[in-house]
Amino acid sequence: MTEETLFTKIIAGSIPSDKVYEDEEFCAFRDINPAAPCHVLIVPKKVIPKISDAQPEDAALLGRLLLAANKVAEQLGIAQDGYRYVINCGENGGQEVLHLHLHILGGRRLSWPPG
Repeated sequence: MTEETLFTKIIAGSIPSDKVYEDEEFCAFRDINPAAPCHVLIVPKKVIPKISDAQPEDAALLGRLLLAANKVAEQLGIAQDGYRYVINCGENGGQEVLHLHLHILGGRRLSWPPG
């Protein structure tokens, strides 16, 4: 049995969210504490706790994650001006939910380094 996370509850609809995209493998919803005018999380429905936990058999899923994120960025209207993808890994990397997720940030010029 797959461990339940905040994100599996959002995917299941038992916790409300502002979903912007969903297909068989992924769900994307607006971040509740946005770091940019457009800040969406895209989450695989398969629970992989951290990107470092991904296995060779997850390679195709990870590729499709990026392609789905591209589709979401286009749908959100930020693709032409540019955006940033962020995947945090572990506590020191800023990961708060142990369920792999990719942040899509855009809607303004983003500085580097962030923060």
